[in-house]
Amino acid sequence: MAQIDDLPPLREVIAEHGLDARKSLGQNFLLDLNLTARIARNAGPLSGYSVLEVGPGPGGLTRALLAEGADKVVAIEKDQRCLPALAQISAHYAERLIVHEGDALKFNPQELVNGPLKIVANLPYNVGTQLLLGWLTVPDWPPYWTSLTLMFQKEVAQRIVAQPGDKAYGRLGVLANWRCHTEILFDLNPKAFTPPPKVTSAVVHLTPRETPLPCPLKALERVTAAAFGQRRKMLRASLKALSKDAEALIVEAGLQPTARAEEIDVAGFVELAKVFERANAGA
Repeated sequence: MAQIDDLPPLREVIAEHGLDARKSLGQNFLLDLNLTARIARNAGPLSGYSVLEVGPGPGGLTRALLAEGADKVVAIEKDQRCLPALAQISAHYAERLIVHEGDALKFNPQELVNGPLKIVANLPYNVGTQLLLGWLTVPDWPPYWTSLTLMFQKEVAQRIVAQPGDKAYGRLGVLANWRCHTEILFDLNPKAFTPPPKVTSAVVHLTPRETPLPCPLKALERVTAAAFGQRRKMLRASLKALSKDAEALIVEAGLQPTARAEEIDVAGFVELAKVFERANAGA
């Protein structure tokens, strides 16, 4: 295991502070500092950036981010038991770590960090997708963050990068690939975690597209939710809930009413959202 600093090994930290991972908090601690360092390196150069980390736990990834040169790490941690361990890291790294106790879903990162920001996190399984959607659907674009380097269950990672025709293709893939370039960097074996989860994990990297296809965000969210909510049905059936004239609007968007959601690419959904937005504006 790599020695990235003079702090105790993570297993000792966990034992000292009684940090048994709790399922209710979606916790699975990554203890291999070789892997945490690899995640930090894959976020790209960190010097000159602040990094937002959600769910640092005992601080394995936190230490790697600081060791790799992040100007500052702002960590949001819900589990009070982890705060003393994180305080030790902050003291060791000259107060470059700032910890906010609470639920990440209730924090606005823009109020916590000034200047260039990267988000790097081993996200808690139970809120990871919700957090990602929040970062993808900010009203202003390009967003306040410059990249996302995030660990998910591999099934979720596959949904993020999925393309039309893929089994995992759905609403999340449309929203992610509309606004970002997405890629899976590498997988992590369950044995790397304590306790080992029942599934493989994967690290995903997202970088914002400077000029995504122009599209009304709320309309795109509604259209994709309806289309993939009944993904086995043809669009003319799945989109009826949005408009009694769904079939005509689908044709206006240049799509086949008999197509299914899994066959429509991002550009197709963008056109569909624009058509539905115009129709609602004229209603």
